[in-house]
Amino acid sequence: MHQSHYFCNFTAYQVSKNNSSHQAPNNSWLAELSRTVILSIVLALGIRTFVAEARWIPSGSMEPTLHGSPNQWEADKIIVDKLSYKVSSPKRGDIVVFSPTQELQREQYQDAFIKRVIGLPGEKIELRNGKVYINNKLLSEDKYLSPTQRTVVDVCTSGPQPSFLSQPVTIPPNSYLVLGDNRNSSYDSRCWGLVPRENIIGRAIVRFWPLSQVGGIDKTPLYP
Repeated sequence: MHQSHYFCNFTAYQVSKNNSSHQAPNNSWLAELSRTVILSIVLALGIRTFVAEARWIPSGSMEPTLHGSPNQWEADKIIVDKLSYKVSSPKRGDIVVFSPTQELQREQYQDAFIKRVIGLPGEKIELRNGKVYINNKLLSEDKYLSPTQRTVVDVCTSGPQPSFLSQPVTIPPNSYLVLGDNRNSSYDSRCWGLVPRENIIGRAIVRFWPLSQVGGIDKTPLYP
């Protein structure tokens, strides 16, 4: 609405100016084009900052749900919704993009991560025999984990010692435990800890590349 209002005012101004002079400057079209381009850039940046943005998956930590590759032309590309968490909280099963936590920054990570929300504030999380338990109840993950996947801390070959989930953990307020779907090859909360709410950039909602898999990213409801 604001964009249409701007152009209406701009058009009225041009008509008034043309009526009061016998000849418009030869470069008037260039000035109008410049204003249009600048406005388009501002709007695009605003949408990317506050509403949504496109990202590509750089690693295989979310396989098979999302295909990742260091080569962005071979990786899945997604749209990240940055607006919904302004009015609601992340839920179990959401696939979220987040900026590196303080621990990850100490390990020299700078790029955003993408993982699945598993543990919510106030919940007790522990690993038993390769499975995730929440408040002493087994978490069913059959819809996105292959039968051979085991959730263990053996993958944590770097970071703080001992691994974060080597013992049961109760999640404090405004924090979330996240895991990759490819448990055998994912550097996640098992190793380095929790994600503060303020670090979460948004939720992955749509895959737009490759074209053969364009569509919404299924949000699997999880119940322990």
